[in-house]
Amino acid sequence: MTSFSYQLYSSRNFPPLADTLSMLGKLGYAQVEGYGGLMADPAAVAELAQHMKANGLSMPTMHVGLDMVEDTPDAVIEIANQLGVKAAFVPHLDADSRPTDADGWLAFGARRDKAGAPLRAAGLAVGWHNHDFEYASGLEAYPIDYILEGGPDLAFEFDVAWCVRAGADPFPTIDRYGDRLMAAHVKDIAPMGECEDEDGWADVGQGTMDWPAIMTALKNVGCTYFVMEHDNPSDDARFASRSLDFVNTL
Repeated sequence: MTSFSYQLYSSRNFPPLADTLSMLGKLGYAQVEGYGGLMADPAAVAELAQHMKANGLSMPTMHVGLDMVEDTPDAVIEIANQLGVKAAFVPHLDADSRPTDADGWLAFGARRDKAGAPLRAAGLAVGWHNHDFEYASGLEAYPIDYILEGGPDLAFEFDVAWCVRAGADPFPTIDRYGDRLMAAHVKDIAPMGECEDEDGWADVGQGTMDWPAIMTALKNVGCTYFVMEHDNPSDDARFASRSLDFVNTL
């Protein structure tokens, strides 16, 4: 049976963190995924590790900012060791920093690859997590293709719903990068006009994503980590519970 993780960013508006971790443990989650805001200082990391252990949770993957990977790799390695992290994914690039042509995206992928070298030397996988802009049209290939071509040692965490929201078909990405697709975000898109107070996202299984087919494809290429996420739930406990109930039927 697949063990499912939970991106803690989904509950950022529902403090305290200790209650979130207790809720996730009681629901049956085995893993969580951290994000940069939780890594602000050593005391916060120590508290996170304590509450994870108390609730039977592990953290195999985390998100970390590109600046931290480039400027303070030793700190990233220390955090990863303290939390038991196996893979660190950079999750975003500000709009004003995004390349506009193929060469720029290739160079960005190479930059990411180089920045990850100290982490890989310490035994961590290092990779990229997409949003919708990596699937912008206008070039011969998508930006995500250039990023991964320019950074051949990068692992990939595929946010499938952001790909779909950008208007792209996710299955070619799964087929093309299956050997690098280490993790996937499991999230759903609400039908048009619904869940507008939640930015158009839905609990997994309540939206328009074909998760039975997508999950099968991800498992077939050996994806290891499946991370539940909702970018703006009005009720994180509802999202966590309904989504886990659904994916456990797949």
